[in-house]
Amino acid sequence: MLYLLVRELEAWLSRQGLYRYVRVIDQLEFRALFAAILAFFIVLLLGKPTIAWLARKKIGDAGLTDAALLENVTKSKANVPTMGGVLIVGAIAGTTLLLADVGVFYVLMGLLVLLWLAALGAADDWLKLTAATRQSKSRQGLFAWEKLIFQLGLGVLVGYFAYRHGTSGSPEELAHVLNLPFQRTYEPGGSAPNPNLVFFPLGLFIVWTSLFIAGVSNAVNITDGMDGLAAGTSTVVSVGLTVLAFVAGTQSTAQYLLVPYIPGAGELTVMAGATAGACLGFLWWNCSPARVFMGDTGALALGGIIGYIALVTRQEFVVLLMCGVFLIEIGSVILQVGYFKATGGKRIFRVAPYHHHLHLLSWPEQQIVARAWIVSVLLVVVALATIKLR
Repeated sequence: MLYLLVRELEAWLSRQGLYRYVRVIDQLEFRALFAAILAFFIVLLLGKPTIAWLARKKIGDAGLTDAALLENVTKSKANVPTMGGVLIVGAIAGTTLLLADVGVFYVLMGLLVLLWLAALGAADDWLKLTAATRQSKSRQGLFAWEKLIFQLGLGVLVGYFAYRHGTSGSPEELAHVLNLPFQRTYEPGGSAPNPNLVFFPLGLFIVWTSLFIAGVSNAVNITDGMDGLAAGTSTVVSVGLTVLAFVAGTQSTAQYLLVPYIPGAGELTVMAGATAGACLGFLWWNCSPARVFMGDTGALALGGIIGYIALVTRQEFVVLLMCGVFLIEIGSVILQVGYFKATGGKRIFRVAPYHHHLHLLSWPEQQIVARAWIVSVLLVVVALATIKLR
């Protein structure tokens, strides 16, 4: 809104000799950095009163876990408020509305993804937290199939409208390209598209979008199990997303690096920057010992926005590399469940997800979290380096 206001008043401000003081708002790089700083301070300043409000409402962690081995581990966190994801989501949404061009389709769709999954996560958190009051042991949150329906439904909407938005008479738009690792989108020099590109048809694009958003959303949600683990890792990944969105939305840079140029995607740089800042601000309150947890409210929304920006920029494989920690976590759960059912009760890990397995092997929680951050930083650096390898 601030960006649009400045654009609307540009002529008047120029006549008054005032435009030079606000022209920096026109610079995408500045707005992205400012979004990160602003989102950080929003979460930092609102964190204490929000945590106090959640505690008064008794919105705390129920201490529920499917693994009996982890009961002693989670006892110390039983009274820590959850649903702190409202801080993250609120900061991202507010900062994006203020600093991004909300007239751009991709920004509006990004806000839809953020708020849709935040609402889904909030419903799941609320059902879990009121399970004891309802004296219900069978209804501790939404059922997995219920969450999946809403996640896939969102993916269908995003996939359909994003595909239609990127069509100008031909399905062979770079917004629909299958961007494989190390593939050149343009011929050397960036003047002409690579004739060997593969493009998604509408139906397959919708399926791919639905599965990708649901998968990354659930991966971040599963990772959210230790103080600072999901928040810190999401901060690192969001910094990488900021770079990818800027490259995809800047024609000269995209063509120079031989990656897809997606008109309008540049405004997602602001949203990605706001996500990084909001996660970093939340880490202030969520680092060990945590004073608040993000819950499904924050984790599902963060995973959704990471997946969404990856899809719009056509950098899904690069982002999957950045999200290596998240993939290890969700992969450990899939392997554990599959192996358990196939062998009639045997396990690969002592417990899944993997961070809890390490904890039961006597790794201190802070050590697990810090090493996950280190691995994430390395993966983001390697992933961004692959952009140049074409």
